[in-house]
Amino acid sequence: MQTAIKRIIFFSAIIAFWEIGSRLEIWHPLIFPSLSSVFSALVEGFQDKTLIYDLIASFKRLAVGLAISLVIGTLIGILLGKSKTADETLGAVILALQSVPSIVWLPIAIMWFGLNEKAVIFVTILGGTFVMALNMRTGIKNVSPLYIKAAQTMGANGIDLFTRVIFPASIPYVVTGSRLAWAFAWRALMAGELLSTGPGLGYTLRYASDFGRMDIVIGVMIIIGAIGMIVDQFIFQRIEKSVIKKWGLES
Repeated sequence: MQTAIKRIIFFSAIIAFWEIGSRLEIWHPLIFPSLSSVFSALVEGFQDKTLIYDLIASFKRLAVGLAISLVIGTLIGILLGKSKTADETLGAVILALQSVPSIVWLPIAIMWFGLNEKAVIFVTILGGTFVMALNMRTGIKNVSPLYIKAAQTMGANGIDLFTRVIFPASIPYVVTGSRLAWAFAWRALMAGELLSTGPGLGYTLRYASDFGRMDIVIGVMIIIGAIGMIVDQFIFQRIEKSVIKKWGLES
């Protein structure tokens, strides 16, 4: 309750300062428009269904890209966690690629696929794959040897050992990896849509910027940030806390 009150006071102060500063023309409205004009632009965007089409298009790309990245990342992570040779070779490459910003892949994606849907989804996949792979690898590596030895003494080996002991013990890392993969994929998607032909939130952001519509630019930025916060706090954080509690990792 106290946290909610603090947040309300904090955001109310920001909103008040923003609106009052704009009305007093402390900054130029064309550079940083007032909150009321941003709100009007958002209402207009939803009324003419432009932002609705953008949201649908972005979420479709995200669903495809994130699903593929989670599958590929999990498989790579399992390989790295179970094979020392793969970890020492491919693992070093994955670690290096993880540090490369998603937007850097855009020129390659455009050359390979053209300026189309495939290029955007490709960048989105890369955004989530590497972080998922590294978390899956860490989860497998951190499984207690006592669990493995206890299972082996009871006859568990090979695939049976992995499915019954190793993978279930890695679930907290899988959840954390999924949460981070979502965040990285979401950012990669917005970067990819900046150069797309639309529709999409990133495309509208660039389009509005080209025509000097800063009210729409800031409005879309608020939508992007709000979606990220809502999905993270109300979906992934709750899943993560539930898993941590179930696995007895809560202090």
